Amino acid sequence: MRFSESWLREWVNPCIDTQTLADQLSMAGLEVDAVAPAAAAFSGVVVGLVLEVAPHPDAGKLHVCMVDLGQAAPLTIVCGAANVAAGMRVPVATIGAVMPGDFKIKRAKLRGVESFGMICSASELGLAETSSGILPLPADAPVGADFRAWLGLDDACIEVDLTPDRGDCLSIAGLAWEVAAINDCPLTPVVVEPVAPASDDRFPVSLEAPEHCPRYACRTIRGIDPAAVTPLWMRERLRRGGIRAISPVVDVTNYVLLELGQPMHGFDLAHLEGEIRVRLAAPRERLHLLNGETIELRPDTLVIADAVRPVALAGIMGGAASAVESETRDILLESAFFAPAGISGKARSYGLHTDSSHRFERGVDPELQVRALERATRLLVAIVGGEPGPVVDMTAADHLPRRAPLTLRAARCAQVLGLELPPETIAGILKRLGMDLVPVAGGWQVTPPSGRFDLVHEVDLIADVGRIHGYDRIPVSHASSAAATRARPEAAFDLDRARLALVDRGFQEVITYSFVSPELQARIEPEVKGLALANPISAELSVMRPSLWPGLLHTARYNQARQQERVRIFETGLRFRPGPEGLCQEAAIGGLVIGPLDPEQWGAPTRPVDFFALKADVEALLALSGDLPGFSFVPDQHPALHPGQSARIDYAGRPVGRLGMLHPALAADLDLTGDAFLFELEQAALTTGVLPRFTPISRYPAIRRDLAIVVDEGVAYADIAGCIRAGAGDLLRELVLFDVYVGENIEVGRKSLALGLILQVSSQTLTDEVVDEAVGRVLTRLESDFGARLRD
Repeated sequence: MRFSESWLREWVNPCIDTQTLADQLSMAGLEVDAVAPAAAAFSGVVVGLVLEVAPHPDAGKLHVCMVDLGQAAPLTIVCGAANVAAGMRVPVATIGAVMPGDFKIKRAKLRGVESFGMICSASELGLAETSSGILPLPADAPVGADFRAWLGLDDACIEVDLTPDRGDCLSIAGLAWEVAAINDCPLTPVVVEPVAPASDDRFPVSLEAPEHCPRYACRTIRGIDPAAVTPLWMRERLRRGGIRAISPVVDVTNYVLLELGQPMHGFDLAHLEGEIRVRLAAPRERLHLLNGETIELRPDTLVIADAVRPVALAGIMGGAASAVESETRDILLESAFFAPAGISGKARSYGLHTDSSHRFERGVDPELQVRALERATRLLVAIVGGEPGPVVDMTAADHLPRRAPLTLRAARCAQVLGLELPPETIAGILKRLGMDLVPVAGGWQVTPPSGRFDLVHEVDLIADVGRIHGYDRIPVSHASSAAATRARPEAAFDLDRARLALVDRGFQEVITYSFVSPELQARIEPEVKGLALANPISAELSVMRPSLWPGLLHTARYNQARQQERVRIFETGLRFRPGPEGLCQEAAIGGLVIGPLDPEQWGAPTRPVDFFALKADVEALLALSGDLPGFSFVPDQHPALHPGQSARIDYAGRPVGRLGMLHPALAADLDLTGDAFLFELEQAALTTGVLPRFTPISRYPAIRRDLAIVVDEGVAYADIAGCIRAGAGDLLRELVLFDVYVGENIEVGRKSLALGLILQVSSQTLTDEVVDEAVGRVLTRLESDFGARLRD
């Protein structure tokens, strides 16, 4: 919520500056997001009175104005605004004035006529984005007064980010209660006196869904002046609250929304038929909204209807057919209480979010409706005139929220806060927050205010005591307990070390949402049904992720859209997969690489990343477990991966991860440029490592024999390596693949593998006979198992 500091100080005015006020609100749980000036910096602008307006002798669209600035003689100012007229009071930038943007007003001559200043529009003063003419001021604006001081523009606009349970602070009134309680200073709320009816004109109301709307108040106002305009002071307060002024009826309802926190709506009485019916929508009913959209209503949606059709989406937005227009003479003002459970989520389900829905979803004071209606009536009648009818207040008392008293124990308060406050201090804080207290043994029976929906348990009252007293005033205490130290198992997998290993290899860690798009998730793993959220942030984030890949792909697309060609990212976190006992939360590590293998440089040509480069990164990660040979990479298929570049990672006979290239069709749908490679591993497969064991270094020399064999292209190197180790036995210390060749002098469908066999034992120097025998056994097995032959 955004509000004007000067407006708040009309209700409560502690002797603190703006920054201290912002700090107090943040420490009280009402986090201040921003503090901004109410207007751009300018100086030298005063209130002027236009005495005469004459056409410019040499320009058809310019006017020569005589303007009284309260000086000895009026000034001549050339103005091009079409709405300038004699008798207007206007803001005038005098010679030497500095306008927003550091623009200085100088003496000028326009088409031969000297001009000694500038009559300003709202946009030129930074008070509006656009303006159709100069800014007219009220008739009581003092001529010659400094415009900035007169309009109170040396003000601050404070924006607070409230948690969903503090809907009571979405108004000046709610914030004023908090500030008064924090500073223990007087509160001066606006006085709301009932407006005496000028007629007996009542509009009938029926509550057909009292569980969703237990209170609905309204009144008619007939004969308003359609030509009236919202006064400048009200437009300014709306602007500083982040709301654009539209028309008197809309502006007054928005003003009461900011002031008291009660959403309201005005209907054109001429477009209502018979009565107001607060009911659930009928099947297939449609409503054309104020924003121009037409929606088909669901049967669980509460609507405001007349005798014929729906006229508003209850608690969210009015309908266009009954909207107040420039010719409207008679209106119906409504002020209702809608149960939060009946409104929550409805706006988002229709793709809407309004100030009204934001408040009704969090809870509006159920005792505020008539007071807000009286306040709006008095303001509106003062602006547009008219004859108000009596207030019609329909209430289903059985369905209104009832605030049951809560028991607060002084001992429990001291235990939770770690601070023993005097009973009178606790009672004083709660009373300043508007609570009713009845002393009981050991504490109080506390009845919260009707608008405090967040006070449900005793601990909620204790939290209020703590934050108003000041968390910074609670002394730091250290718990005294026996500290038991436990040595971390030496073989345990260290997740932080794994993160650093990936960072060392050029990866950057990302954190993405745990909920993803159901469409993208279905493309990645169509056989896995993700858990759908009951109340998602948006339709694009409505399923709990069964994999880390959707978030990584979204991040890669975001970076590529911002000209980041080389992306190497990883994430650690939970994935949510269905299991035999319900939803299973698994910790996983996932990564993605796309773009050049190495950063751009002069010493080597640019080479795109490939499957084997990512496999090396994954192997470096698996090596941290101390049992890299225990992991195997098995060719496999996956819906999101390229059929020819996809592998399953097995450990101890079960799959623990995957890696491969993103399927080209999916990459094209995601607008990814280049080949993207992904991996994902269960953290559980890495958590129990294997300790290294000492092996003495042989004192005898090693012998290397190189072999170049030709095998079918479909034969995997892992199978070849296993065969060689089995044939060479204990003599083989290391096996190196140093060349793979396909092409000239090699049959189609075959490949050449160049292998280095390093043989060594610790007991003796190997003789040529022993080595030749071992190599012979290897060749025999390779030929029998794979049809391999030595390359010529």
